[in-house]
Amino acid sequence: MKNSRLSCLLLLVCGFVSCYAHEDADPWANYDEAADLAVLAQLENENMHYRLLRSPHQRGAALWAKFEGELANFEAEQYETLKPLVLGAPIASLQAAIDAGELSYETLVKFYLYRIREIENDPARYLNAVISLNPAALEQARERDAGHRENHDPIFGMPILLKDNVGMAGLPTTAGAYALSGNETDDAFITDRLLQRGAVILGKANLSEWAYFFCRDCPSGWSAMGGQTLNPHGRLVFGTGGSSSGSGAAIAADYAVAAVGSETSGSILSPASANSLVGLKPTTGSLSRSGVVPISASLDTTGPIARNVADAVTLFNGMTGYDENDAAMPRLAEDYALSYRLGELADKRLGMFESMAEDEFYQQAGEILADNGAVTEPVSFVWESPEQFNEFLGAEMVRDLAGYLEIFAGDEVVIASIGELQAFNLEDAASRAPYGQSLVDMMAELDYSAEELEALRAELQSYARLQMQNLFDQHDLDVLLSLNNFHAGVAALANFPALTIPIGYRDNGRPVGLTLIAPSFRDQDLIDVGAEFERLTQARITPTDYR
Repeated sequence: MKNSRLSCLLLLVCGFVSCYAHEDADPWANYDEAADLAVLAQLENENMHYRLLRSPHQRGAALWAKFEGELANFEAEQYETLKPLVLGAPIASLQAAIDAGELSYETLVKFYLYRIREIENDPARYLNAVISLNPAALEQARERDAGHRENHDPIFGMPILLKDNVGMAGLPTTAGAYALSGNETDDAFITDRLLQRGAVILGKANLSEWAYFFCRDCPSGWSAMGGQTLNPHGRLVFGTGGSSSGSGAAIAADYAVAAVGSETSGSILSPASANSLVGLKPTTGSLSRSGVVPISASLDTTGPIARNVADAVTLFNGMTGYDENDAAMPRLAEDYALSYRLGELADKRLGMFESMAEDEFYQQAGEILADNGAVTEPVSFVWESPEQFNEFLGAEMVRDLAGYLEIFAGDEVVIASIGELQAFNLEDAASRAPYGQSLVDMMAELDYSAEELEALRAELQSYARLQMQNLFDQHDLDVLLSLNNFHAGVAALANFPALTIPIGYRDNGRPVGLTLIAPSFRDQDLIDVGAEFERLTQARITPTDYR
């Protein structure tokens, strides 16, 4: 009954906002976020009791201002005509439409720019999913149109969003923080690889500020530069997960073909599952982190967020390559890649947590996989996050952020350390740190020597790897099945890759993801099982209000 009343109130508020959004020349003229905040305040989930939705540092209409001339000739009728061809379409279908002359890369980019402008400029539907748009995106698309007959890379010409902790020349790399608002950097290694292979960088996605290692009371999805990211599957009902919140919300709402996320512990798995998407947290060391704003050199990785497994593989392969400047990378072959293939379930041994046996979606997933050739094995496993985990991440961020700022940061960045970040935010805490900065405060007090930090890292990672490897060895497992990001922490510490795939929706509409975990550098096992599970279930649906 409470959910029904909430839904009615939500409809009334959204209906009211929609009316004036179309009547006023400026759709924001009468918008008062207090009404939306009042709706959120009624939710049982206190994590959704946001204090703010918009940030004073957001760019607003400046996001698309440079494209207004180009979009003037892109009419609403053309947009509606293209919807059936583009919305939800996998990369392979888009490439086929371009080969057939039904679409061009330029038109595809215009479609997404138009869509971002229409939704983010609507007070009833905005998601705060994007921090900045690439002013060179259309120029890149035209270049791809001129050369696409000579290039057969699947990522070629595809519009991609980068999480805004990934470096890109021409746009600031902010990590969502006002302290990095002027951080003009060079391309990160993975950005350079994407561009070399012909991808179009559409812009930067919002994120939980500093990749959600900023404050204990910050809601997931909040950043000073992007505001509060909202979930298109339940805009004022469900959280987005984090820290790759904008990457998740943007792809769920069809703002681009796919998005780059990053994860330290759950930051791809959480938003991908929360937004009913496919998210791959690969083995740390399989993709470069050079030029990415860090938390932990031991655990950080970049990875793809997409609407299907095949597209996640395409984006992953578009970022690969050996980076001699990334100490976490083994000497992988320069052409290292994952393969999308079907029919690989036979005799795969899949571990299923006894503690999740009562979950209907989890049980159903196991039955589907077993009915199609896999062997499911019940396993018992208890994991408690080590007490020093946050201190470990904090001590690594103190070290690694200082290194990033010294090597990669633009000349306008005025901070060089965690201590200077703490002081900078205190100059205007209301706008720079409205929820406080408790984790920054914690980090400012840490005093680990290099030897102490290395000893702590070895202890934590060895313990997690031992626990996970023993579980896999004891049951002779290929893949371990979980839900959402429930086991992201132990997988991260053990450096076991993970893949989450839509499995369905709770009665209230909340997305659920089946998450697969495998030992280090056995990412291909995840893809094989995940691709077949996706084919058998086809569980993902497009959010109702974003079709």
